Amino acid sequence: MTEQQPVAVLGGGSFGTAVANLLADNGQRVLQWMRDPAQAEAIRTHRENPRYLKGIKVHAAVEPVTELADTLAACELVFVALPSSALRSVLAPHAERLSGKLLVSLTKGIEAQTFKLMSEIIEEVAPGARIGVLSGPNLAREIAEHALTATVVASEDEVLCQRVQDALHGRTFRVYASSDRYGVELAGALKNVYAIIAGMAVALGMGENTKSMLITRALAEMTRFAVSQGASPMTFMGLAGVGDLIVTCSSPKSRNYQVGHALGQGLSLDEAVTRLGEVAEGVNTLKVLRAKAQELQVYMPLVMGLHAILFEGRTLAQVIELLMRAEPKTDVDFIS
Repeated sequence: MTEQQPVAVLGGGSFGTAVANLLADNGQRVLQWMRDPAQAEAIRTHRENPRYLKGIKVHAAVEPVTELADTLAACELVFVALPSSALRSVLAPHAERLSGKLLVSLTKGIEAQTFKLMSEIIEEVAPGARIGVLSGPNLAREIAEHALTATVVASEDEVLCQRVQDALHGRTFRVYASSDRYGVELAGALKNVYAIIAGMAVALGMGENTKSMLITRALAEMTRFAVSQGASPMTFMGLAGVGDLIVTCSSPKSRNYQVGHALGQGLSLDEAVTRLGEVAEGVNTLKVLRAKAQELQVYMPLVMGLHAILFEGRTLAQVIELLMRAEPKTDVDFIS
């Protein structure tokens, strides 16, 4: 009997570690690549990733490694959980080795200068690879603690979707398939912006009606933008759209929500980011999204309003007044 081929997870953060554990729980051998040898050694010795998932045991079948070339040579299925800023520089030197591999992006973000999503960067860096994305209402710690969770794997490549479902689907983790890769991935990037608004609303003591209005109008706005870019509106009715939006806008565990909450308490953006210790992805996404919405002339009042608060010196009260004075349009745009 031949030994089964391992699965690679690139990235030593909380989400990469949670996915590595899921794969191992399902009986896969996992090579988890990380850049920092000290971190790999710590996980090897203590079976825990103290910096990112304190208190969670790393499964015995997860092997922390630091040689990227060897890892890619050994694996056909590769989950990419690298920070958005590092994706290009880490993968580019290995373009040849990535040819024919199944690469699944777990990172939610948009590249600032190009407005490219992570899977589009991977496609550019590794044109010979088969590409998919994984996105949904998936907080890393809850996955690691085996809370019941569902996600979406999206690719035009049906075989890739099936392989990912086989590898990841387990007792506490359901994996649904979609062919709308762009829509699923765009939903994962956009919802971070609205989580900032939601955190702000909670800090200001706004009611449940208000929060519900914000989340629903955010969904309408995200969908309007995505459809202008060729995504399917139905994608936003699913886990990657409304599902991810709900968890990110209602969870104090979300970094973007925490930034919004701090802003709602009266901190400046710099102070909020300092308190958090890292920039929330939504702040970067907000800047590129506003520029893109203006360029495409897509109506995105919440994005424009949040930008005005963070970068143009407006108060939330002023922005809300403008939003409430705006012409009410139809409730749902895509019902003909």
